[in-house]
Amino acid sequence: MSKVNSISGFFCFSLMIMTGLAAADSFEFVNTTRVVPIMVVAGEPEYVLLASNDLASDVQKITGRKPEIISGSMLPSGSCVVIGTVSNPLAAKLFSELKVPEVETLSGKWESYRVTSVAGGMLAVAGSDARGTMFGLYDFIEQYVHVDPLGFWSGREPEKRSELRWDSVSIISGPPAFKFRGWFINDEDLLTEWMESGGKRNIDYPYYSQVMNREAMRAVVEALVRSRCNLIIPSSFIDILNPPEAALVDECVRRGVFVSQHHVEPMGVSAFSYFNYWKARGKDLKYSYFSHPAEVREVWRVYAEKWAKYPNVIWQLGLRGIADRPMWQADPSVPQSDADRGRLISDAMAAQVKILDEISPGQPRYLSTTLWAEGSVLNQKGLLAIPEGTIVVFADNSPGWKWQRDFHETPRNSKNTYGVYYHHGLIGSGPHLAQVVSPNKTFDMLKAAADKGAGSYAIFNVGNIREFVLGLDASAKMTWQMEGFNPDIWLEDWVNQRFSTKRPGILNAYRIYFNAYQIHDKQQVPFLMDGQIFSAGNSILGQITKKLRANKVGMGAEIERMACGALQGDAVKDADAFWSGLSDMHPASLGRRENIKRSAVQKTGFGLAVLHGITVAAALPALEQIFLKDNLLYHADFMVQASTWLEQLGLAHEALDLGDMKECIRALESADSAFGKIPALAEGYCQGKWKEWYRGCRKLNISVTAKRTHDVLELARKGKQ
Repeated sequence: MSKVNSISGFFCFSLMIMTGLAAADSFEFVNTTRVVPIMVVAGEPEYVLLASNDLASDVQKITGRKPEIISGSMLPSGSCVVIGTVSNPLAAKLFSELKVPEVETLSGKWESYRVTSVAGGMLAVAGSDARGTMFGLYDFIEQYVHVDPLGFWSGREPEKRSELRWDSVSIISGPPAFKFRGWFINDEDLLTEWMESGGKRNIDYPYYSQVMNREAMRAVVEALVRSRCNLIIPSSFIDILNPPEAALVDECVRRGVFVSQHHVEPMGVSAFSYFNYWKARGKDLKYSYFSHPAEVREVWRVYAEKWAKYPNVIWQLGLRGIADRPMWQADPSVPQSDADRGRLISDAMAAQVKILDEISPGQPRYLSTTLWAEGSVLNQKGLLAIPEGTIVVFADNSPGWKWQRDFHETPRNSKNTYGVYYHHGLIGSGPHLAQVVSPNKTFDMLKAAADKGAGSYAIFNVGNIREFVLGLDASAKMTWQMEGFNPDIWLEDWVNQRFSTKRPGILNAYRIYFNAYQIHDKQQVPFLMDGQIFSAGNSILGQITKKLRANKVGMGAEIERMACGALQGDAVKDADAFWSGLSDMHPASLGRRENIKRSAVQKTGFGLAVLHGITVAAALPALEQIFLKDNLLYHADFMVQASTWLEQLGLAHEALDLGDMKECIRALESADSAFGKIPALAEGYCQGKWKEWYRGCRKLNISVTAKRTHDVLELARKGKQ
């Protein structure tokens, strides 16, 4: 019998028919008179029991009846669901008694499983290891019970039914395509303040002084494992010595996943943790491995000892500075050559491995280093000595539309494994409040990773999650099985599962939306995403304000140059490894007039997506309308208004330089009107349990930007008087 990995319900069903996997035995879970129990074999870990509880809760939500969960080593009389891991002798014995076909082939495999109905009205969920058991159960929940893995974040509830019965159940999955598949909760301003505070974070930073509510983290990690991902970086900053922050890690660990650290927190230590540690000891020390190596190593050791108490840690190696900046920005005395900087980082990684050897001698472990920003550039130049056995993680260009040069040029060493860091969300350039990356682009990127020997590990920057549920679902399916995945078919299937009518029109609206983003001519990346628009628009507001206050009206417009030749970047920034590694985050300017024209084109593209979406929305049931509004129409309308705002600010600036104050004010009024619509749109997006979703919206601060726009308009009006 051939083995196939499951992908989506549609594909799996087709494959079962083609390969003869469908079993002859039916399984009736719930009918009008009874619900069969769920048996978790004795000896299974807590996270398998938690997954079983999720199944029971899902069944209750759908049918109104909740299965009993029992634990034991003997089969109960009558039908039941039997959940266990083949490495558990009790489970292996029960699966043998049930005559579960080919269950012995699971032995020794990574996160593999078989879910099958067998004689006697039984359902067997067998995993090669405990996570395989858990993922097999969640695959069954998605494919057969029809519960969205990301339903909490999408708002998509399962359909009510009085019975749950199948003529046969059969899912067979071998090891996933990517061994480690995870989420990085980063730039999580919305998540942090959505619920009441989970505690105080001691951090000298404009954001994250409040720790995410523990209930919010539970919802995050439940969605993670329901998506069959096995790795999480729980927050932008985790000080493991602070109990409210450690509680976030606790929530992740109890779900059986690997936990890791932000690339600014090697060994679990950020600059802020370092400052807190030494402040408590009466010292005010510079955060610098160059100037204070012994003190930095002391903090690494203390934090590593605390982290080492958790199972399944993927240790982050490296050396960064304060926040998400290179270490030489924290200490100007650090050597200025790339070679010396690379040597310092290499020495730090060697010291980190030595500490781990000493605190956990002889114990199995996983190491990783993330080559983001300056790490990518220094690695590309061959200036980093990465310890053997480390997972070398290549980063995208931030924001996730192409791999950097070191991904393509670094020879793969058999003594290391390789993976990728990919952005669905990103502050600065964006995306942050509106999704950008299409499933097609993500598939191209991940396929390149798999084809080029970087398919052991994939960590996705997921921002605040809710905005990126489409991309996260696609990424989870891809990293589980790349072979045979077709992003066009996947998107069509995704739409078909979520909407009962008008499916072709909805599918087309999504395609129009993703195609609306303008692509930079030279760098071939989006350059008018939400963060880039906010940054450019606020820059224009600042320039207009400065000119109005200095009475520099009619100073003359720039000379138009004929379009030819390569665009020039910022030579100063390109000379620095950090800025060079982020050159695609803010691509070289196309010039004010070109930005005005391209903003107008982008506005029109998103307007078309809104038109197509609204046209079909009226025919949808109420809950489907809400889902379409939250996942597509809000994003598209938000981008219409943001693009209009930037276009009109550019026109206002042009008119100001020409001395046409009437046109300047008219354009500022249009900009003010466009941006003024965003708070009302946001109010519609923040309904029900999401009422306080934008309470922490500080990174792309809508209210501050709206006020600033109106203030500049009033300044222009006064100037004309």
